[in-house]
This record gives sequence, C-alpha cells and structure tokens, in this order.
Amino acid sequence: MDKRSPNTILFLLFVGVFMGAVDMGIVGPALPAIQSYFGMNERILSWIFTIYILFYIIGTPLMAKLSDIYGKKFIYILDIILFGVGSYITVTSASFEMLLIGRAIQGMGAGGIFPVANAYIGDIFPPEKRGGALGILSSVWGLSFVLGPILGALLLNYSWQWLFIINIPISIVVALACLYVFPKGEKNHEFNFDWQGLIVLGLLVTLLSYGINQIDAYHFLVSLLSINVLPFLIISLLLFPILWKIEVDAPDPLIPIDLLKSREVKLVNSIMFGTGLVQASTIFVPAFVIAALSFTTSEASLMLLPIVVTMAIGGPIVGRLLDKFGSRNIMSLGISTMVIGLFILGFSSQTLFIFIFSGVLIGVGMSTAIGSPPRYIMLLESPPEERASGQGILNIITSIGQLIGGALIGAFIGSYAGELIGYEFAFIFIGIAAIVMTILAINLKSKEEQLKTWSN
Repeated sequence: MDKRSPNTILFLLFVGVFMGAVDMGIVGPALPAIQSYFGMNERILSWIFTIYILFYIIGTPLMAKLSDIYGKKFIYILDIILFGVGSYITVTSASFEMLLIGRAIQGMGAGGIFPVANAYIGDIFPPEKRGGALGILSSVWGLSFVLGPILGALLLNYSWQWLFIINIPISIVVALACLYVFPKGEKNHEFNFDWQGLIVLGLLVTLLSYGINQIDAYHFLVSLLSINVLPFLIISLLLFPILWKIEVDAPDPLIPIDLLKSREVKLVNSIMFGTGLVQASTIFVPAFVIAALSFTTSEASLMLLPIVVTMAIGGPIVGRLLDKFGSRNIMSLGISTMVIGLFILGFSSQTLFIFIFSGVLIGVGMSTAIGSPPRYIMLLESPPEERASGQGILNIITSIGQLIGGALIGAFIGSYAGELIGYEFAFIFIGIAAIVMTILAINLKSKEEQLKTWSN
C-alpha cells in the first residue's frame, strides 16, 4: 500500500457509502410527493424503492467480482460515477419510467460501493482495528438516515428533485479525490467473469419481486393463484437451482458458493435476509405516520429520526463492543430489542410516543444487524482473495430481503388502499421475521470461537 493515510481512505469510503445509504432511505419521505407529482398508486409507487434494490442486487456481485479483476480503486470510482449519473437522470425525469431508469443506475452504482468499501477495510487496517473501522463505516447507515429525513423535511418544501440533486456535486468531488488518494490496487486478470450467473440472478430477483408485489393481501389465496402472481413465483423458484448449479460449476463464480458451506456464513446470511425485510419496512414509516396520525409530508419524514438517530449513535458503539464481546452476544441482544419495537408499532400505532419509542428500539436492533457484526463475521470466514466477494454476498442477501420486504409491504398497503390496517399487518409480519433472526443469532459462534477461526 502507498503512503496515503488509512484514515483518509476510510473517510472517502465513508462518503461513498453515505451517498448510497442516503438514497436508499431518503426515498421514504419523498414517496408522497413523488406519488402526487406522477399520479401513481401505492402498489406501483413502491417500485421507486424496489427498482433501486433490484439493481443494487445485480450491481453488488458484478462490481465485487470486477474489483477482484480490475482492482478496487478503478471499480470504486466507476461506482461513484454511475451513482452520480443515475442521480442526474432521476432529477431530470419527465416521466415515471425515466425516473425508474435513473433509480436503477443509482442502485447499480451503490451495489458496488458497499462491498468494495468493506473489502478495503481488510486491506488497510490490521485485524485488531478492523472492528472499529467497520463500526465507523457502518455508522454511515444511521447518519444517512438521520440526514435523510431532515433533508427531506427541508427540501420537500421546494420539490422532491432536490433530494437527489445533492448527489451530483458530491459524486464528482469523491471520484476525483479517490483518483488521487487511493492506492493503485492489485489486479487479477486470471478471473473469468460469470455472466451466466449474473443474468440468471437478475432474472430471478426481477420475477420474484414482481410476483410478490402483485399479491393482494386482502384476497391472498385468490391473488396467489392468479396469472399476475403464480407464474412469476414458479419461474423464480425454478431458476434458483439453475443459479446454484451455474455457480457451483463456474471457475470464478459470481457468488462464491464455497463460502456458503460454512455454518457461520449460512447463519449470518439468513439473519441479513431478515435485516433486509426490516430495513424495507422502515422506508414506509413516513407513510405509516400519515395514515395513523394525519401528519403532513414534511412532519412525517421526521418520524424516521428515532430509528436513524439510534442507528447513528449505535453504529460506532457496536463496533467498539464487537472487539470485546463478539458478534453473537451483540446481535442476539440487539435483534431481540428490535422485535419488541416492531410489535409495538404493529399492534399499537395510535400515538406519537409509540412511534418514537418503537423507533428507538428498532434502531437499536438495526445498528447490530446491519452494522459491523455481520461484516466482521464475513471477514473472518472469507479468505483474503475473496473478501470483496464475501462482503458482496452479505449485500446480495440483504438486498433480496429488502426487495421482498418492499414488495410485501407494498402488497399489504396496496391491498388495503393505503389504510392504517395494511401498515399494521405489515409490521406485525416483519416482527415475526425478527423473532426468527434472534434465534439464528443465538446460534452464532462465541467470541472465543471467532478468535480461533481468525488464528486458523
């Protein structure tokens, strides 16, 4: 590595992840304004979030693998540029379809930013400092969601486009800074890119998300068997073993199946799927508040603050505690706290205090489930040459959870025409999923077992 400060590199990684995380969360406050602007119904509107996550899923393994081939520096800068271009298209969209194209390009760029940034931590920091560095990087999620609602509340007074304009100058500055600051990076042109795996993965998640989004929760069985749902779900399920076979046989698989043989990796990725479900649910909190308390759009956007402030505070704290107590203890306690918050919100969403209190509890759990503990586990379980791909797996699984979660919640809300009961049912369902996450977390390795893994 060159003489550039690891902390300087960490800062630029922080900013890149920050942008991607902001645009995942800022769309929540913007949804009512965008709905009014384009005249879309709730079910179609959810695709503003879904399309971002869909291309995030595609971009994650694509860019992670390309970073192993062409070097982390080149791919990270490329991802920042893609994100900026997507933001410009989103801002200038004259139609809802063009807006979705912009969001798709944004998602593709963000999908690469996250795994490459986390893989850099393994390259520039010694083992004893990686937990703290990952904690700082993970705090981005909380900080981005803090600024998202605040910016949303301020900028929505002018237009929803301003929520995305801020990405354009930041992308330009970060790309130029990375060009100068980042080390050159190692390349490995011996890798062969798994295009078959990418195509099948993209097709699978697209069909699955569309099918789930079309489910009518009010007439569940009828809609499940309808032509708008069942064929898409069946084809997506049939594509799964095909994807698995492709990845097993591929000389350089898009998804390193060998990593998934580890019990620890299976557990942590199952947890991350659930984390994606929870994260998707938080995007709809402002709309939930409007339905429950009749808040204005600007007021409702601020109701994400209890979740995101807690995440922002909790991220670095969890990172420091991680080095002392290990992932199992931290994640088990945090996720169980999140379960309580989700059920409170689902069963009793009639007062402002309930939204604030439940938001804090959800934020505690999110800071442990989406932050440094799962990233730390994957760094332990991944060989050095597959660190980017290992982080990419986490992002893929989390994003699939987000994709399905967004589609499910959109289905719940759309089935009840945006009424309060639709939101309540959705959060109760997510709470049940979080119970399963808690059970899985209890079965993770202890701190002592993690240290043995690292020494081996």
